[in-house]
Amino acid sequence: MEGRKALNRAYKFRIYPNKEQTILLSKTFGCCRFLYNTMLSDKIREYRLTGKMLKNTPAMYKKEYPFLKEVDSLALANVQLHLERAYRNFFQNPKIGFPRFKSRHKNQNSYTTNVVNGNIALAEGRLKLPKLGKVRIRQHRQIPEGYRLKSVTVRREPSGKYYAGLLYEYDCGESQAAKCSYEQAKILGIDYAMHGMTVFSDVLDGPAAEYPGYLRQTEEKLAREQRKLSHCEKGSRNYEKQKRKVALCHEKVKNQRKDYIHKLTGKLADGYDAVGVEDLDMKAMSRCLHFGKSVMDNSYGMFRDILAYKLEERGKKLVKIDRFFPSSKKCCICGKVKKELKLSERIYRCDCGNVMDRDKNAAINIREEARRMLIG
Repeated sequence: MEGRKALNRAYKFRIYPNKEQTILLSKTFGCCRFLYNTMLSDKIREYRLTGKMLKNTPAMYKKEYPFLKEVDSLALANVQLHLERAYRNFFQNPKIGFPRFKSRHKNQNSYTTNVVNGNIALAEGRLKLPKLGKVRIRQHRQIPEGYRLKSVTVRREPSGKYYAGLLYEYDCGESQAAKCSYEQAKILGIDYAMHGMTVFSDVLDGPAAEYPGYLRQTEEKLAREQRKLSHCEKGSRNYEKQKRKVALCHEKVKNQRKDYIHKLTGKLADGYDAVGVEDLDMKAMSRCLHFGKSVMDNSYGMFRDILAYKLEERGKKLVKIDRFFPSSKKCCICGKVKKELKLSERIYRCDCGNVMDRDKNAAINIREEARRMLIG
């Protein structure tokens, strides 16, 4: 249909498998990990011998390893797709790194299966999955009409909880905001801040996001639980109980962080026609100046990703400004660039008389640069 495009949205629900289903899930996690490592090993061996890429599929291993037939074949097919994607990503961008073998102890226990001929269905508090049958699910929100189920990812968290991520496809129409003139549009500029996560060019609920820093708030409790874990005998029942307590601490911080970001990005997506952000390399920033914990706790990268899809589904735009754009050094009043500006200088002072917070000045410059790029 003209003026409409297909978008994807995932819904995450907690599931409660019974004892038999839990055993089958563990087998599926193990088979997916085993197949990934085996296929990767064969690819590496073939490349060393012939210099060519081996085209291997899960079907090639089922005769030698009959236990692979016990689990969902679509889950194994997705293992092949994930491995091939990892190879493509490496050759397109070597910085990503070569595909690595999955560890039994450190690997994320999950698998993905696809919808084929009605093999997956969600109805009456039950999720029907291939091989697994109907699993009890806590569906805390309704799926809008017109959404088409594409795939399901089942995952077991370190805390022992099971979740199902349902990926839907839907048609999104172009909103009126996307058709407006960006010269008069309501545009927001966002500058990254180490404390508080972001600073806004306009006042929505304040000059900054004021992110609470949930990891910092939980550090003492987390350290106490980890200290107790270090005193337990590894492999004992008490060790497993304490390990789950540590995992629950991390899970709570993760959920608090995501809840905060979802609420904030929802307000921004509803209140503005476009948003400008800096295209920062968060991984590089976390490695420099020992700021790793603060940068990761802010989750600015997650904030940008969630904001991007919420703007897109409303027909609006997220504009990424080049990281080398002098947003902090440029005066938002006269446009003069202050070449020598130390990181410790938190107040921006210009010869034209402009005196304001450094991050606020940068956010305004990002907003105007985003407007310039949209007008083109």
